[in-house]
Order: sequence, then C-alpha cells, then structure tokens
Amino acid sequence: MMIPYILLQTMLVPVIAALVILLTRRKIGRRAGWIPIMALLYTTALLFIAGIRVYQGTVIREEYVWGPYVTFGLLADGLSLPVALIINIICTALSFYSLHYVEHRLEVIYEDEDEKTRLAYYTTYFWLYLLFPISFLGICFATNLIIIYLFIELLVIPLYFIMSYFGYVERFRVAVMCFLWGIVGGTFVLFGSVLVYSQMGTFEISELHALAGNPMAFWIALLIFLGLFTKMAVFPLHVWMPSVHAEHPTCIAGLLAVYANIAAYVIVRVLILPLHNDLKVFGIPIMIMALITIVYGALLTLAQDDVKRLCACSTIGQISYSLIGLGALTIWSIEGGVYYFLSHILGKAILFSTAGIIVYVTGIRNMSKMGGLIHKMPISATLWIAGAVILTGVPLTSGFTGKWILFTGIFSANPTSIGLVIASLGILSTILTGAYTFWAAHRIFFGPLKPELANNAKIRDPPLTMSIPLLILAVISFIIGLYPEPIMDLLHSVIGLL
Repeated sequence: MMIPYILLQTMLVPVIAALVILLTRRKIGRRAGWIPIMALLYTTALLFIAGIRVYQGTVIREEYVWGPYVTFGLLADGLSLPVALIINIICTALSFYSLHYVEHRLEVIYEDEDEKTRLAYYTTYFWLYLLFPISFLGICFATNLIIIYLFIELLVIPLYFIMSYFGYVERFRVAVMCFLWGIVGGTFVLFGSVLVYSQMGTFEISELHALAGNPMAFWIALLIFLGLFTKMAVFPLHVWMPSVHAEHPTCIAGLLAVYANIAAYVIVRVLILPLHNDLKVFGIPIMIMALITIVYGALLTLAQDDVKRLCACSTIGQISYSLIGLGALTIWSIEGGVYYFLSHILGKAILFSTAGIIVYVTGIRNMSKMGGLIHKMPISATLWIAGAVILTGVPLTSGFTGKWILFTGIFSANPTSIGLVIASLGILSTILTGAYTFWAAHRIFFGPLKPELANNAKIRDPPLTMSIPLLILAVISFIIGLYPEPIMDLLHSVIGLL
C-alpha cells in the first residue's frame, strides 16, 4: 500500500492534534484526552504499514525542501522503523493510561481550584504530551545531525512543564533540574555536530563515513558520547535520574525511560554505523562504565523503600545493558543492544505505570506500608510481575532474548580477557534485577493484607483504560521474545552491513 508522505504524516498528525487541543481547549473540555489517542492510533497504523514495506526490503526516504537553505530529510530503514514503531505503541498505550491519571493528579494538586482552572491544566497536559511522539519519531527518522539535536532539545519542553504542573515531591525544583541536565546533554551533542560541520561542511548523517580515519573523529565521538551518556544516566552522569524519573507524574514515566534509552539508537545511527573502526578505542572504557552503572544502579535500587523511586533507580542500571552491547562493537552485540533497548522500554513502561497505579489507588509510596494487595488488585499484581520478568530477562520474554543476543555477540567475537570479565559480570548482575523487582513484588502484593488497606473500599484495580494498554505492552514483549526474527531481520539489514 502506497501512502504519500507516510513518514511526514506520523509526525505532522500529532502536531495538528496538539494545535487542535490548544486552539479549541475551552470548547472540547475533557474530550481533549481522546484526541492524542486517535492521532497516535492512526500514526501507529501508518508505522505498521511502513514496517511491512521496510521488511520487504524497501527503504523509505522522504525529503522536504523549504527555501534555499532548509532541507528536512526522513529515513525509515531496518534500524529506525522498529524503534519508531515500538516507541509509538508505548506513547499510544500511555495516552490511554493518562485519561484517568491526569484527573487524579488534578484532584490532588488543584483541589482548591475552580473547574475552569482544572480544565486548563487538563488540556495543557494533552497538547504537551503530543510533543513526546513528535520528538521521538523525529529523532528516529531524521537524516541530519542538527535536526536530531533539535528534537532532543524539544523533549525538554514537555518534561519541564508537565513536571511543574503535575509532578510530585518538590516538582518545581525537579523540573529545573530536568531542564538543566537536558540542556547540558544536548549542548555536548551540538558541539560534536558543529565539529562535524567544521570538517565536512555538512550535517548529513549519510556523509559521516567520510570522517573515518580523521583524527577529529575521536573528539567528535567523545563530545557526542558525553551528551548521550548524560541522557542515558551513565555513572557518574546519573545524578539527575532518581529525582527526575521518580517525581514526574507516572503517566509519562514510561516516556522518560524512552527519553533516556533513545540515546542508544542515536549512538548506533550517528557513531557506530559510520565510524565503527574509529570507535574501537572507546569500546572497553564504555563497557567498564556500563558495568559500573549496572551494578551501582542495582544496588541503589535495592536500597529504596519508595516504589516510584525504586523504578526510577532501576532505569539507571537497565539502560547500560544496551550500552555493554554497543561497547563490544560486534554485529550481534550491537543488534542485541538495540533489541534490549526496545525490551527495556516496554518492561519499564509496564513496571513504572503499575507503580503509578499503586500510588493512584492507595495514596502510598512507601512499600513497607503495603502488603497483600494481590487480594484487592490482582490485575495490577499481574502487571508488576510481567514487568519484573521482562526486565530480569526470564526465558520466553523479550528481555531474555535481548540479553542472550547481546552477550552471545560479545562472547562469539573472541574478546579480550577484560571484555570476558565485563560480560560475565554483566550476566551475573541480572540476579540483582531479579532481586529488586521480585522482592518489591513480595513486599507490595504478597503476605498478609494490612487492616488499613483491607478496610479501604477504594483500593481495587484501576479503570480498564489504565490496565488494558499495559497488558497489551506485556503481550507485545512476550510475542517479540518468542518470535524475535522480524525485528532481528530488520536490524540486521542495516547493522549487518558492518
């Protein structure tokens, strides 16, 4: 099926939807929440259609020229398409989840405000929300370094304002922290991009291979790595993650995981594919940093008693599994790293959103005050366990498949003794993931039900618009875990060219 401007539509439709909400917010009222849902269902369908074409061997290229100087290119291939599709599915699921969750946050934060003011905040959330899928797809499909930088920076806007309006503890301070760290990371990417232009006279990613062997390639890679490692919360650039991730409203916490993880895609697209041989000097240092981050993130997570902060800290370590694969610089390890990134954002969207459901229903964040909730919230308990098995990498899940591929890629390439030690410790660290996810499940859902929870009639599973989208994400994760070939074939069609 030939659909004109199919990639442009996936970004333009959410832009139009955001403008409709912004311009008609006083008339549409609470119906504003359904506009992002309709827009994202449509763009997800477009991406499925594009995915079929790409799987059949077509590379979709679109180029738009505005005036003599502005050219905007979009590219959907075996690397960008599966990443964009999974991200857009998560955005769609969390737009359903947001319907009730935003209402809940308005009742908590703005209980003394009149209905007109609440409605203004409600509609503001949903047009800001649409900036996430716009930016994510822009990063995936853009063919120009500056365009990627601009979309990375655009993400800072909804993160800042949604945190300010709907966040939890010290939401204004955390919003500023999020903004500043986002700008810092983006600035390093900008500096690296400008250095590319100084050497080549272009920002086009397709031309970056000409830098291979250039002494400046090291400094360009270093600057871009610094910027993206800041986004990925790699130790010691992780300090923003626990507060920013934990205190954002949970309806976008899953998107914050995407925000941090999508840097792995950018590393592959911008650095590894065009400059593979020049990056070998970074390989072992990256793997060491990733291992430190995995272990540190897991130990930090084990120390948490706050359910939202537990999920936030776990993101620090989980991202770096992908980074170990990318640092090994073999075809399988890179493909496994990208595959695990997709698995992680699915699992984290489920786990973090379930934590939000718990807080939404009980009003409690401290796990020591919970227990036995499976008796009143069986669907939520199922969702938490699904997220836990995906992140831990239990066999038959996408998490297991991703780790199997990336670690197989490391071991099959005759790595150095240091590389073998790092990979072995990375595999063993999976035990820590199982420890903090399943120990939290035990504390929250199992054991005796506390009297104050048993006697609270309001404690029950949330509306279906919150739980069913998360169940769908879990099903997708299990399907791609059992049948990884379509995604791996797509990734190999690009990364395999190395």
